[in-house]
Amino acid sequence: MNTAKVAISISRRTLERLDHLVKTRVYANRSRAIEDAVEEKLRRLERRRLFEECAKLNPVEERSLAEEGLSEELKQWPEY
Repeated sequence: MNTAKVAISISRRTLERLDHLVKTRVYANRSRAIEDAVEEKLRRLERRRLFEECAKLNPVEERSLAEEGLSEELKQWPEY
C-alpha cells in the first residue's frame, strides 16, 4: 500500500477516545483508526453525491430513454 505521512490536529477529547480504541485493540494503531475513519467519511460523501445526482433525474424521461427503440424489437420477438 502506498502511504504518505501527514500531521493533523485534533481535540484532546477525540485523541483520548482514539487512544482508547487502540488500547482496547479495536485498532492496531492511531494511523489505522484515522485512516478507517477518513475512508468511511469519504465513502459516505460519495454515496450522498450519487444520491443527490440521481434525485435530479426525471424518471419519465429516463424510462423513455431506456425503452427507446424497444418497440420495434418487441414486434420481432415471438409471442409466448
